[in-house]
Formats: sequence, structure tokens, C-alpha cells
Amino acid sequence: MKQILLVFFGGGIGSVLRYLIGKWLNSTGDGIPYGTFLANILGSLLIGIILGLASKNDSLTQSQTLLLATGFCGGFTTFSTFAYENHVFLKSGDFTSFALYTIGSFVIGFLAVFLGIFLVK
Repeated sequence: MKQILLVFFGGGIGSVLRYLIGKWLNSTGDGIPYGTFLANILGSLLIGIILGLASKNDSLTQSQTLLLATGFCGGFTTFSTFAYENHVFLKSGDFTSFALYTIGSFVIGFLAVFLGIFLVK
């Protein structure tokens, strides 16, 4: 039960933060959902740092890892919103934004995970 509450609490905080970032940055006029993009990139960096620390000399406990990686990062990042936003781009025929957003999210997201792991080594 403790593990479930840790994930629940971390996920709630991550979700609220993602919502606030989305409200702040997704209202730009050019159509790119910068808030979702930023949340996914920061979440990728954070999960790299968190899991890098967890594997390095057991720097984080299992409870801390559940709270931060599974809970917070799981609530903060969002693939469902990312998929929907890409659907909107395709439906509207905005293939340039679709390509930039999709490729940028994957490439920079992967690089952010690697950077996070590298930073804690």
C-alpha cells in the first residue's frame, strides 16, 4: 500500500505541474504545443538523472525511485497528449509541425535521458 501511495502522490504533483506548464506555454499562436514538449523533455532528463542515481551505488531507495520516477515523471510526462496533438496536426494538414514536433520530441527526449544518466556518472 505504501508503494501505491508514493506513486499516487508523485503522479499527482507531476500531473499538476504538467497542467500548469501546458496552460502557460501551449497557448502560443504558432500551434506547436511547447508545454507538452517541455514537459516530455524535462521528464526524460529527470528520469535519466533519477534512475542513474538509483543505479549508482544505490543512491536512492526503492521508495524514492517509485515516488520520483514512476510517480512524478509518469504524471509529468504524457504520451497520450503527445499522440493527440499529433493527430490534430495531421488532421489539419500541418505536416511540418507534425514532423518537427514528433522527431524533436523523440530525438531530444532520448538525448535528455542519456544526458541525465551521464550527469550522475
